[in-house]
Amino acid sequence: MRKINSWQIVVFSLLLTLAVSMGIGLALLLARLIPLGGYHEIAVVFFSGLLIYSFALFFFRAFLLFFPLRIGDIPEESQQEFVYHVYLLFYLILFYPILRSGFVPVPIMRLVYLGLGAKLGANTYSSGIILDAQFVEIGRNSIVGQYALLVPHVIEGKKLAHYPIQLGNNVTIGAGATVLSGVTIGDGAIVSTGAVVTKGTQIGPGEIWGGIPAKLIGRTAPSAQLPENAAKSV
Repeated sequence: MRKINSWQIVVFSLLLTLAVSMGIGLALLLARLIPLGGYHEIAVVFFSGLLIYSFALFFFRAFLLFFPLRIGDIPEESQQEFVYHVYLLFYLILFYPILRSGFVPVPIMRLVYLGLGAKLGANTYSSGIILDAQFVEIGRNSIVGQYALLVPHVIEGKKLAHYPIQLGNNVTIGAGATVLSGVTIGDGAIVSTGAVVTKGTQIGPGEIWGGIPAKLIGRTAPSAQLPENAAKSV
């Protein structure tokens, strides 16, 4: 694990301070403009929290727009390491508590993951945790089960890197499963409950994988592997 230095903390703190100031200020302004009766204080607290996270997400995405976090290894004492540590502070302090809480409804979590940069197809949802969302792409009609974990980063001693995870259409990731960096999963495939798919694994269309480490244990019915339109015409 590499050490986060003071300059990285300063940059994050400045962005967080902006988000907090703007969130609270706008919440107080809205409270003055909207008649809230006896719910004034409750509304201010609610809107402050919502707006702080909204502005924090905006500054997070803006920071990554100007200083992109790239695929591959992150050299020590490089600009990419600086960017990664600011990015990591956002995740650890602001976003990760929401991702792991289980409090936010799944449909709203889809919006959160899209806001964090994940590429999610239509009718795709996660009740698990997607880390490093901008390195995850999932097709249509797929589901990440409860307590499942998608981990596109590699942290091994001082080695630090990101490798994307790609899931196709109609993919099922079972509850409690773990999918590690660089994994590709084809259309209609299933990862069984509690399985651990190791780094760089390629799972073909319609395959069923399970176990620790995950291995091929079966195949889905042929109709489950067809493209969506073709399946409807059969």
